[in-house]
Amino acid sequence: MKKKVVTILLALTAVLVLGGCAKKESQPANKKIDINDEEAWKKEPAYKETIKVGYNGGACLSPLGLAKEKGFYEKEGLNVELVSTTETKDAVGTGQVDFSGDHIATLLVPAVNGVNMLFTTGIHTGCKTLYVLSDSGITSTKDLIGQTIAVPDGIGNSDHNIALRFLNKDNIAPDEVHFKQVESTATILAMENGEIQGAVLSDQFAKKFLDEGKLTAIRSITFDDDFKTETCCVLAMNRDFYEKNPITAAKITRAMKETREWVENNKEEAVDLMLENNWASGDRQVVLDVVKTYNFGISDADTEKTLKDVMTDYKKFGIIGEDKETEKSIGYLWNPVN
Repeated sequence: MKKKVVTILLALTAVLVLGGCAKKESQPANKKIDINDEEAWKKEPAYKETIKVGYNGGACLSPLGLAKEKGFYEKEGLNVELVSTTETKDAVGTGQVDFSGDHIATLLVPAVNGVNMLFTTGIHTGCKTLYVLSDSGITSTKDLIGQTIAVPDGIGNSDHNIALRFLNKDNIAPDEVHFKQVESTATILAMENGEIQGAVLSDQFAKKFLDEGKLTAIRSITFDDDFKTETCCVLAMNRDFYEKNPITAAKITRAMKETREWVENNKEEAVDLMLENNWASGDRQVVLDVVKTYNFGISDADTEKTLKDVMTDYKKFGIIGEDKETEKSIGYLWNPVN
């Protein structure tokens, strides 16, 4: 059978490393890689070595763990170790792990600004929503002008960045709303006390309160037509690892794509494995209902468009400098296996 040749966009130069100095950036070059060339693969430093994947154990990024559980890494000849991580950008950027995953809203800004990583595929859509108390009288983002929105992971992180995009879509300037960091578990009480009027929360955390009628969703990357087809989370890989091990990188990415497809078509079994491995907690039906709202069947085209759209918005907010060219930056950071 004719060997399948995949194309990987290999970046020839480095970007800013954590705590490092600026290096001259050049455009990535196209290079054809035969993913099935065993002799070429044997020359890579990572060949048959243990590859570290950072995983926080959550349902949102469960394909990172499920790929090991279901043998998709092994199918590619990869020996993968799951490593517990909390800060993906630091773990991947410094090479503590070889690859991991997280929200585009978390990873894009540090990647554009020089953290030593790139993205090779998307993981799924959805998972975060802007909620208010059902009896608050708030029915849209317009009602939050002059009010305070909680962003559990802090100013400048994913919840805040997602909230800014909600407001931008509704023609509300960032300075028309106040933001405050409040732990997810404290947001309901904070809303009841009038300390905050809304909160960006994970759909899994909020579902219990939504089902009880306590919370109402007014803006969502999961359900709203102008967000629901966007990629939420991406596979992030250490750039040095990627450049030294292009075939290994391609195999990792292919394993993730196969896992995504499996999860999309087997969500009940996937949830059972998540619960069995403590990658999700709580009522099985609640977890399943939430996972069913994620689309794991996203394409690379979906992810590339999301990256460009998000970067364009972030430049409007001043989160990313206007001097950063969107096409050039995404071309350097987005290196899918076709």
